[in-house]
Amino acid sequence: MTATETTAKTLLSVRQLKKYFPIGGGMLKKAKSNVHAVDDVTLDVYAGQTLGLVGESGCGKTTMGRLALKLLPKTSGEVFFQGKDIYQYSGEQEKEFRTKAQLIFQDSFSSFDNRDKIGSIIGEPLVVHNVCRGSELDDRVGELLRTVGLKPELAAEFPHTLAAGQKQCVGIARAIALKPDFIVCDEPISALDVSVRAMVLNLLKDLQSSQQLTYMFISHDIRVVRWLSSHIAVMYVGKLVEYGETEEIFAHRLHPYTEALLCAVPIENPRDRHIKREILLGEVPSPVDPPPGCRFAARCKLATERCSKEDPPLLERRPGHWVSCFEDFEGESEIS
Repeated sequence: MTATETTAKTLLSVRQLKKYFPIGGGMLKKAKSNVHAVDDVTLDVYAGQTLGLVGESGCGKTTMGRLALKLLPKTSGEVFFQGKDIYQYSGEQEKEFRTKAQLIFQDSFSSFDNRDKIGSIIGEPLVVHNVCRGSELDDRVGELLRTVGLKPELAAEFPHTLAAGQKQCVGIARAIALKPDFIVCDEPISALDVSVRAMVLNLLKDLQSSQQLTYMFISHDIRVVRWLSSHIAVMYVGKLVEYGETEEIFAHRLHPYTEALLCAVPIENPRDRHIKREILLGEVPSPVDPPPGCRFAARCKLATERCSKEDPPLLERRPGHWVSCFEDFEGESEIS
């Protein structure tokens, strides 16, 4: 990628990453078609900062996050963590990577073994990686619970006894147990009440500041992404359509889909409710063997005949601001 106006060190780099899921076929038969879940995505995540990955449900955000952690095999492309391709790791390198990169689930409760107590759930990574055991493990679990705002006594409880917000805090405690550098937050607040969401978001921000964490924060709520993220990547049906620094994108949003996401946000000030808002029409195209051309063309008010035939490349239309659109913008340079 070309240089951006940032002094931050790149922690994670994704280059032309693709993930296709085959449909049909079998053990000895070739797949009849493919779901293009992630299609030629290139972006960077900077150390100590947050990349907000935003888009509608089914756009490939979660698949992108799991590819960044090597939890899924890729179809093609590269993912570099601290300068090394994670898909080329040796067994020892991958084991070390598992201590440096973690995942916070959308529904932490479904990732728990309900037969285990909270202390065992949080302490499991520490045991697996031989960090500590016995009384030292108990002390570390109690410290982690206090860090996420819970009482150490909860270590003796079972997951079903906790409220939704408490369960998510337990998931966060487990994710930071090994003191990672990078965490993928997969819609961690979407299943929570509004009042609890603010608490979890503030906790994530405080942890980032105190432990120098780097996040890839996945969400469909662009307001939340703006508040938490230093950079934003907008995805649509597997493709990256806009990417750059958060305030630059909000000040100069260029892609029609980004504008539509902002128009979908409820207006909080009653005095502004007279403002005309753009409503998207048409159907989201299928990611199964999509036709050539821009995938947003069928719903875009700016679409031309060219849009239905050619796939627009991701270009730097403003300094540090990349857009995949044929609309004429000044100062463009191709992404590398």
